[in-house]
Amino acid sequence: MMKRMRGVTLLELMIVVAVLAILAGIAYPSYQRYVLESHRADVQGQLLKLQLAEESYRVKNNSFATLVQLGGASSNHYTISINNVSASTYTLQAVATGSQTGDSGCTTLTLDQNDNKTPSDCWKN
Repeated sequence: MMKRMRGVTLLELMIVVAVLAILAGIAYPSYQRYVLESHRADVQGQLLKLQLAEESYRVKNNSFATLVQLGGASSNHYTISINNVSASTYTLQAVATGSQTGDSGCTTLTLDQNDNKTPSDCWKN
C-alpha cells in the first residue's frame, strides 16, 4: 500500500508566486494611474465650484473675488490659487504637489472666466 502524500510541492508554490507577481506587475501601474486621475477629477470639481462661487460673487459685487473672499480651497495633492483677479477676469489654477506631479501633462490645471480649461486633454467633458 502506498501512502498518499498531502501538501504543496515547492514547484507548485513557485508557479503560484510567479503568476501572482505577473498579475501584480500588470495591476499596480493601472492602479497608480487610476489614483492620479481620481485626484485630478477631485481638484477639477473644486475648480468648478470656485468658478460658480466667482460668478455668484460677481452678481452681488460687480467684480470677481480673491480666494480669501471665497473662503479658500484646499487639496492634499494640489495648490489652488486664483490669479489675474479684476472686475472682469480671473484665472483659477491648481498646481500638482507631491506624488501628483507624476500625472504627466496635467500638473497645472487652469480655468478662467470664459470657461477656458487648460490643458484641454486633462479635462473630461
